Amino acid sequence: MLLQRGDKLVMIGDSITDAGRAYPVGEAVFDGLGKGYVAFIDALLNAAYPDLGIRVVNMGISGNTVRDLAARWQKDVIDQNPEWVSIMIGTNDVWRQFDRPMIRESHVYIEEYEETLRRLVDAVKPSLKGLILMTPFFLEPRVDDAMRAKMDEYGRVVFKIAQEIGAVFVDTQAAFNRILEHLYPSAIASDRVHPNPTGHMVLARAFLTAIGYAW
Repeated sequence: MLLQRGDKLVMIGDSITDAGRAYPVGEAVFDGLGKGYVAFIDALLNAAYPDLGIRVVNMGISGNTVRDLAARWQKDVIDQNPEWVSIMIGTNDVWRQFDRPMIRESHVYIEEYEETLRRLVDAVKPSLKGLILMTPFFLEPRVDDAMRAKMDEYGRVVFKIAQEIGAVFVDTQAAFNRILEHLYPSAIASDRVHPNPTGHMVLARAFLTAIGYAW
């Protein structure tokens, strides 16, 4: 497995990462990691590798876009001095273009998304052992759905950056696509964005598989 003894993993993103975590820093004390995929990852790491003492920190904030991550990157990521960082961002960058079409200042278009994500990665990568980039996703099986198609475009940006810098890549949409062959989207997330425990476990499984977890 890529994570090693004593490594600190900071996981940052939006509400899907946040999932009710503690503030100002979400750690594994009294549900401090929230109730989503970050907590599942921490639990599974401790269950399989109790000897490694891996420290997981949840720095997700509900409603965030990549623009919001940039505003808090120094304090919430770099100043945490992690060995590993995981980023899953983009859902609100896309969603605001659909649920608030007239409020254009809330939109983060793909050019800004790519430029900002690259800048964040460049700022933290030199101090890390490794970086994990997770795609945003939309729980809609029809690839011609407008929001699903847009989310896929942002996911391809994540893939491109991951390839260029040698980051671990987690294709969350592909992980959900397998589930969506059998389950209707509302069985995983009523709004097709915020997953129930099954959806969060899909994310945790995809993440851990990507880092070489011994299932």
